[in-house]
Amino acid sequence: MNEGVQVLNERTTGQRPPSFVQSMRSANVPRVDARYWSAITVASIFGCNLGDCLSFYAHWNHWIGLAPLAAIFALLLLGERRSTRTTQAWYWTVVIVLRAAATNLADLATHTFEWPYVRVIIGLIVLQMLVVWLVVPRPILPRGSSTGRPSTTGAYWFSLLTAGTLGTAIGDWSAEALHLGTGYATLALGAIFAMVLLIGRESRWTTKLAFWSAIVAVRAAGTTAGDWMAFREEPGLSNGLNLGLPFSTSLNCALYVGLLVLWRPHRGRNSDSL
Repeated sequence: MNEGVQVLNERTTGQRPPSFVQSMRSANVPRVDARYWSAITVASIFGCNLGDCLSFYAHWNHWIGLAPLAAIFALLLLGERRSTRTTQAWYWTVVIVLRAAATNLADLATHTFEWPYVRVIIGLIVLQMLVVWLVVPRPILPRGSSTGRPSTTGAYWFSLLTAGTLGTAIGDWSAEALHLGTGYATLALGAIFAMVLLIGRESRWTTKLAFWSAIVAVRAAGTTAGDWMAFREEPGLSNGLNLGLPFSTSLNCALYVGLLVLWRPHRGRNSDSL
């Protein structure tokens, strides 16, 4: 059944998904609905904190940790293919790993290499457009037994990484270069994300522009929200809660897991777990 859906998706999009990474089984991939975007939002905040935590407290810096995260990513995809249990935990764990890696990639470019924010953002926008429009198939599978699920090809995961890196750079640029601070930047970027969600809902997430614009927007807002919770570089609540990075990371991890466990997927065709 899953193979048939994948073939149908290839015919619908007119493109053949890259074969270097095999797609996850459909039952292990969540539908793009309110639960999905809620989880992606919390994942954006948690992954931002986790990436910083690995850099600061595991002493991985912004580049040393990329290799372990890449290895974990590969092991998760391999484990999902070999596991006989149906669970979305595979998908949501990969999302966090890529989000943490995206945080470190953006910080590597803008903080370690000290490349200008605008140059990094423009470069990532070009890369994102090339990947999405030339390589990535339509993000949502056609209507059928897997209605509304992302097509998790290798290009999809790579685009999720580049979108997360772009969103991180935009978030830091908004807070630092535009001098909005993490608080006001979170409000501004959160409002943009809300507008993109409303637009994407009208298209039912069947267009690349709607889906990937929302991913970039939520990553940007998640970056400033994560920094706002963990740090406070200047006096004032608008500049951060100053919870501390370890506590903020643990709190957002608990919120992420709790949301996925307590908000069960819709039970219907191809019932899901977690």
